[in-house]
Amino acid sequence: MVRMDDDRLGQVLDAVGPRLRELRQERGVTLAQLSETTGISVSTLSRLESGGRRPTLELLLPIARAHRVPLDQLVDAPETGDPRLRLRSFQRNGITYVPLSRRPGGLQAYKQIFPPGVPSPELDQRTHEGYEWMYVLSGRIRLRLGPHDVLLKAGEVAEFDTHVPHWFGNPGPEPAEVISLYGPQGERMHVRARPKH
Repeated sequence: MVRMDDDRLGQVLDAVGPRLRELRQERGVTLAQLSETTGISVSTLSRLESGGRRPTLELLLPIARAHRVPLDQLVDAPETGDPRLRLRSFQRNGITYVPLSRRPGGLQAYKQIFPPGVPSPELDQRTHEGYEWMYVLSGRIRLRLGPHDVLLKAGEVAEFDTHVPHWFGNPGPEPAEVISLYGPQGERMHVRARPKH
């Protein structure tokens, strides 16, 4: 696997702000309109574009969705050789997990694929150490969080402290795909779940 050195990574991250501004202006969208669509404040969007704030996955995902472009178009990273990652998926309770991060400990990222009806709705809510953030890519996810029972659709985000009793699964009828960030020490991801209205 080819890794970028710190200088090159810094250059790629520094180029994201101007790229975000260029993409927004190409589409004739104001910061206020983008804020309305993404739920990210105008000041945060402005700081991202000016380079005053570093881009993060939780900020770039809703922006990419609003512009209907893949994440790599926002980053516009230079070629780094063979881009393929040899990720080894695994299954747990019928859910396929594809690890998206390689660093042991700390924040972990996964793509999760839930077949319809998985896991079984009879499973009890569980608690454990940590904090979870999930973005539904496709399908639907039912989240039972304490007394709340929520249906998340594609493009919706949820975050919660895993000390709160919780369970989530796919009510069907099609498979559901989720990007999940999990912080075992309770790191928070700080993303609004819904756009402002």
